[in-house]
Amino acid sequence: MLVREQSEQIEQETLSPYACLAVNSKGRLQQEKKCSIRTDFQRDRDRIIHCKAFRRLKHKTQVFLSPTGDHYRTRLTHTLEVAQIARTIARALRVNEDLTEAVALGHDLGHTPFGHAGENALNDIYPEGFRHFEQSLRVVDVLEKNGKGLNLTYETRNGIICHTRGKQADTLEGRIVRIADRIAYINHDIDDAVRAKVLSLSDIPQDILAILGQKHGQRINTLVMSLIENTVGDALQMNPDVQNAFDRLHTFMFENVYGSGYAKSEEKKIPEFIGTLYEYFVRHPDRMPEENKCMAEKFSPERAVCDYIAGMTDQYAIEKFNTLFIPHSWSIKV
Repeated sequence: MLVREQSEQIEQETLSPYACLAVNSKGRLQQEKKCSIRTDFQRDRDRIIHCKAFRRLKHKTQVFLSPTGDHYRTRLTHTLEVAQIARTIARALRVNEDLTEAVALGHDLGHTPFGHAGENALNDIYPEGFRHFEQSLRVVDVLEKNGKGLNLTYETRNGIICHTRGKQADTLEGRIVRIADRIAYINHDIDDAVRAKVLSLSDIPQDILAILGQKHGQRINTLVMSLIENTVGDALQMNPDVQNAFDRLHTFMFENVYGSGYAKSEEKKIPEFIGTLYEYFVRHPDRMPEENKCMAEKFSPERAVCDYIAGMTDQYAIEKFNTLFIPHSWSIKV
């Protein structure tokens, strides 16, 4: 028996009836020979970790644009925190941890530079609209590996496209990632906001903290434990008091941090910044890298430019803008 087959057998013998088993996957977009060691979901996870879009996440904004300090979250550290929380929940509920991890690691691959400000700017200017969860699926299906895509399983792809809004994922694993994403970003954004002196813990209603916890780890533990203890079958749910406190904390953060003038002071520059880059490359698609020029020929210049900008890191976008539009000093050599 192959190592993969042993792993698949262990899944069948140990996981919950509500788990998505690797042997029951609906398969890939393109059929391919199975790995002798890894299950299909383990291969998905590994392909995501090794792809270029995953590496770029380390230089993409989470919430605070251009923060001074080494300890603020990036899109990569957010992704890792989501994966950790999601794996903990999946393991406790005895569902497929490999699938959960693959979805978590891939859920934000399509995020733009400059966080949601960049996403909103591209959505306003690109005629077909832009949503990062749709772009994440496009990254793994179309853009990676020079247009070949990663050829992931249906279940991983479904979890990625359904991780934030609208239709729920088909699998319990995908739905776990959706909740883990929310648990992660609300709590680590509190941590970053306190570090940036945008927020003090004393600003948060104390009755919320009395239920969820005063400290970062306490709040995550409360939410995760409540979810594990109150989930029935494949219905993910928290204790009503905990859920209500969490919903109120979510509302508080949107009103006091995500819309904060201080925290978001640089965001007003992003629409013109992104718009200028977009218009330039639509007029000059030949100035994009070769792989993006190929996409312009295959799809349209607008689609290729949208892909190109969405894939940029914050630093790369700024450097590209400076190169194209900021005059540089020069001197005569003697």
